[in-house]
This record gives sequence, C-alpha cells and structure tokens, in this order.
Amino acid sequence: MTMTGAVGSTSLPFPLVARGKVRDVYDVGGDRLLMVATDRISAFDVVLSPPIPRKGEVLTQITAWWLARLGDITPHHLITADPEAILDAVPALGATYEQWARRSMLVRRTAPIPVECVVRGYLSGSAWAEYREHGTLAGEPLPPGLRESDRLDPPLFSPATKAVEGHDENIPVAEVERRLGPALAAELERRSRAIYERGREIAAGAGIIIADTKFEFGRLPDGTVLLIDEVLTPDSSRFWPREHYAPGRGQPSLDKQPVRDYLEGLVAAGEWDKTSPAPELPAEVVEATTARYLNVFRRLTGYDLDAFPVHDPAMPPS
Repeated sequence: MTMTGAVGSTSLPFPLVARGKVRDVYDVGGDRLLMVATDRISAFDVVLSPPIPRKGEVLTQITAWWLARLGDITPHHLITADPEAILDAVPALGATYEQWARRSMLVRRTAPIPVECVVRGYLSGSAWAEYREHGTLAGEPLPPGLRESDRLDPPLFSPATKAVEGHDENIPVAEVERRLGPALAAELERRSRAIYERGREIAAGAGIIIADTKFEFGRLPDGTVLLIDEVLTPDSSRFWPREHYAPGRGQPSLDKQPVRDYLEGLVAAGEWDKTSPAPELPAEVVEATTARYLNVFRRLTGYDLDAFPVHDPAMPPS
C-alpha cells in the first residue's frame, strides 16, 4: 500500500504466478487463480509512478459488470469478484484483505491462447498509423480514402500477438489460422465480433463509443475455450465520448489521457525519451486520472464505484 491509499504491488500468502504491468496473479489452489488488479499504470510500455488510486477496482468491477452481460455469448473464467465470496472460498486471504478486496477476480485456471483478439470499429491508433502509410492493416488492403477515426462497417477483426519486447504486433488472420488451426481461429473471431457488437450496443446507451478493444481466451484441460482476463475496460479498449466524436482527427478519450498528455509534453520539451525510468507523475495528473476512471465507471454502469453491487454485477441501478 502507498501513502495515497493506492495499491502499487501486493504480497499475498500464495505462489505468485505472474506480475504484469497491472496485475499480480496468484495460484490459490484447486485450479483457481486470484487476479489482482493493482493501481499500477503504464504508458509507452513503461510502468509509471505513483500508482493511480482506485484504478484496479474500476478495471475489476467493470469486467465483472460486462461478464454478467456476456454469458450467453461465451463462457468465461470468472468465478466471483465479490470479496466476501472470495474470502469464503480462500480463507487464508483474510490477513491481506485490504490489498486485494474489490480489485480481484477469483478465476478458473486456463492455458492462455497466444493471440490477442482485437476488434476495431473505428480506424485509430496503430491501425490508423499503418493505413496512413501503406493503406493496409496487418498487410491486408483497406478501402482507399478513409480518415482517422472513421467508423468501420463491418468492424475489423484484427488479431495481434505479443512482440518479444514492446508493443503488440498486428498479424493477418491467415497467420492466426496457421498457428491455431482454421477451426479455432474462426471460433475466436466469431466470439470476438459477437462480444464487441454486444458491448458497442450497450456502451452506446451510455454515450460511449468503443472504438476498438482486445479480448483474450484460454483453454481448460478438456479443451473448452473461455474468455479470460479483463473485458471491455478503459485499459483494454479505446473509449470515446460520443458527444465529442468527429471523424478526420484524433478523439478525446475516457481513460488515462491526462497521463499521456503530460508525458507527451515532456517528450516534446526534450525532457523524457520514452524509456524507463519515467518521471514521477505530478499529484494533479494522478488526481485527474483517478477522476477519469471513476467517471467512466459511473457513466457506463450507472453506479458510483462505492455503491456497485459486487455480490450481483448483473443488478441494474435503481
């Protein structure tokens, strides 16, 4: 715990399976994992300091909220994100409750499928950069004359794979078929498109455009494919406020934009070169970023974070 109340790292009484840019993952036995979303934040593939208070709670509870609305489309790995239910299932977590409560998911262990399933409903980010230079996405031609942030109909299934270091790399669907086989590749695309369409429809009701997003899947020992990890969060997706949408330019976002803006200012001034270690984030940037995460949670779910029914994420606000 930091002095701000943010959780920058955890130390729980179970084997640590993985520590990523945001999540600490523990083996809690019985083919279950505890995925703890810390408040760590990264930009330009560099983990920054200090962490952003409440960010991990937002990511975890938004994921639980979405999964309660996606079960008819795909099975998933979540057992519960309710801290009391987690404690009942894993009593040894009691002494470290403050480190993980409301920011953790108890999930079924799977073997992750090594492809990120990206769906793009709008031309932005790395897709726009490639299109602007080559007229392609992952080497595949796109229609001429598209502008930055143009809507893509139908949305593009644009898989990616982790680079050895740094950013993910877009790969053609044919490469996914080669790696995974045509049947599994087709199933991942079908599910990813269906999840995105459901998410886009629900988010539109809250005035949010989901420009693009990425999904991850894993397999149980019997071969069953599950949706895993975070789902349709401000970290895994590009959320735009619909009221400010205008194609032909970059869009304001509902995520860690205050952090990006601050760091881009340092880069432009020659004060940082996008390598680790990064400069410390000022208090006003940290506060503005926390406010962004809390606002998108409220806007999407209809709940203030403290009032969210963690025991029943499907419950609509009264």
